[in-house]
Amino acid sequence: MPDKVRVAVMGLGRAGNRHAAHLAAGIPGAELAGVFDPNGALVEKAALEWGVRGSARSADDWMEDPAIHAVVIAAPTPLHGALIKQAAASGKHVFVEKPLTGRLDEADEIIEAVERSSIVCQVGFMRRFDPAYAEAKRRIAAGDIGKPIYFKAVSRDPGSPPAEFIKHSGGIFLDMAIHEYDMARFLMNSEVSSVTAHGQVLVHDFMKPLGDIDQSLTYMTFNSGAAGDAEVGRNAFYGYDIRGEVIGTEGSIAIGSLKHHDIRIQTRSGSLHDIVPSFPQRFQEAFRMELVHFIECVRTNQKPSVTERDGKAALAIALAAQQSYETGATVNIGRA
Repeated sequence: MPDKVRVAVMGLGRAGNRHAAHLAAGIPGAELAGVFDPNGALVEKAALEWGVRGSARSADDWMEDPAIHAVVIAAPTPLHGALIKQAAASGKHVFVEKPLTGRLDEADEIIEAVERSSIVCQVGFMRRFDPAYAEAKRRIAAGDIGKPIYFKAVSRDPGSPPAEFIKHSGGIFLDMAIHEYDMARFLMNSEVSSVTAHGQVLVHDFMKPLGDIDQSLTYMTFNSGAAGDAEVGRNAFYGYDIRGEVIGTEGSIAIGSLKHHDIRIQTRSGSLHDIVPSFPQRFQEAFRMELVHFIECVRTNQKPSVTERDGKAALAIALAAQQSYETGATVNIGRA
């Protein structure tokens, strides 16, 4: 491997721009070498801002370029599978935004392609790299709260993405709650065995004809015998509200708060603090650290801590939750 891993970013939406900006600002051992997006204006802007080559014609320009060592795939979810398989066939290492794909059969095809080619494939579950979640994982694994018996998560966005995004997102369970499902597996160190999911539209009526909802609740059971729940919604107009808790036989550990900065303002009207405005601010360091980890794995030829198989496992939970919501029945989950 050369001194610098040359990376091309596929897709310049919100996630792709964030990853490209981190690479351009400096990820140890990496170089932002190119960008691709079918929107020529986005390509031109990015190429000018970061001084890299850009293409709006085809992702093939980067997949076939021997000077490119890795790709960041931040295209819409329905394109993930084809791009990952193309990258694997071209010998390019892959960092792919969650979800891995939207279909379990394609997840199996991706796993086969990745393992056949021996490339590094990391899925973008950035919370695993957040200092608070990582420390919670360490303390739970050390036995500080005894045996984990209950997982609880709250994930509330301050609003909804536009209809055009919702239309192609795969729905709240696949697009948003999948982070909680990954955290459930990560923190509880056990696979989810069944889900019962509920939801409805409380605020954003435009979601109804699109088949999506803005408020959901998923109850989970685990192979370990533990249980848990995840409340996920897009109606927290006061700010970005992301919190978690694991209850053990000898204590509990809580993760996150509403505070954006560790300050409290006192006035005649009372006491207040500022609130995290959105997820890019809350997880800024986590987004950077997941790329640091990816590049290190490419350079040392090691498996990342969150792989294509983790991507499939979280996908299986999300699809089961969607099925449960649609049918009103508890859905059992087979081995991912």
